[in-house]
Amino acid sequence: MKSISIVTPCYNEEENIEEVYRQVKEVFSNLKKDYKYEHIFIDNASKDKTQKILKEIAAKDKNVKIIINARNFGHIRSPYYGLLQAKGDAVILIVADLQDPVVMINDFLREWKSGYKIVVGVKNESMESPLFFAIRKLYYNLIGRLSDIPLIKNFTGFGLYDRRVIETLREINDPYPYLRGLICDIGFAIKTISYIQPVRKRGFTKNNFYTLYDMAMLGITNHSKIPLRLAAFAGFVLSAMSFLVAIMQVLLKIIFWDTYSIGISTLVVGLFFFASVQLFFIGILGEYIGSIHTQVLKRPLVIESERINF
Repeated sequence: MKSISIVTPCYNEEENIEEVYRQVKEVFSNLKKDYKYEHIFIDNASKDKTQKILKEIAAKDKNVKIIINARNFGHIRSPYYGLLQAKGDAVILIVADLQDPVVMINDFLREWKSGYKIVVGVKNESMESPLFFAIRKLYYNLIGRLSDIPLIKNFTGFGLYDRRVIETLREINDPYPYLRGLICDIGFAIKTISYIQPVRKRGFTKNNFYTLYDMAMLGITNHSKIPLRLAAFAGFVLSAMSFLVAIMQVLLKIIFWDTYSIGISTLVVGLFFFASVQLFFIGILGEYIGSIHTQVLKRPLVIESERINF
């Protein structure tokens, strides 16, 4: 009998946690002849009643295991750490906000049984805000064009990963991993299954501009050198343009000596333009340096404060 690990990262999800648990249990009640399972909740130091509810569930159901982080280690490190703690023959990552359809576990297991080491859900449609979904699609298209490897568009991490995949991720030992890119980078065949992402019914999203920006820049800096090369190319092109404009200004002044005036506005616009270009690319360079700094520090993904039912 194969063992399956369900990993659910959570932070302040008191309104959703019981329903996620119930749905997963219901799915595996129909699969108990073929699979045994564990449901690992990794809590990112929630401030509401999430931990209390989880402990009540774990006291009644030994299939439920809990990891409580010492502090909030962020939306990138905590889920990844949870994956590495799973012991199943396959690991399925499902978020706690019920926007990952739990019933797709059946589809994932079917494709895994047919031979795929990685089976992921791709949200080609969503019931969330059309504007927000359009921005997400724009990001996926952008990073797909910039990346050195083919990435999966509209993939958030929701999916099944074989034990061999988890062991490969463990060997990488990345202190700030971009899971969506690593899954594509390690080279296993990937099966994608499309789904319509439901709207969040309870609670509020924990993502904000900073977390989304952090994820976006992590994907770019970890899997693309194009922005750095673009900076060098832009510097060359703008230098050539500046030289040509300078020659043109000199020629115009020589030809129309008495009437031609460069004007202070031209100088001001040019100054601000080049200053903004420099600041933009210094910022890009800073993102790469920050990424290198994180890798060099090699701090642990997560520090635990408590484990239950392990």
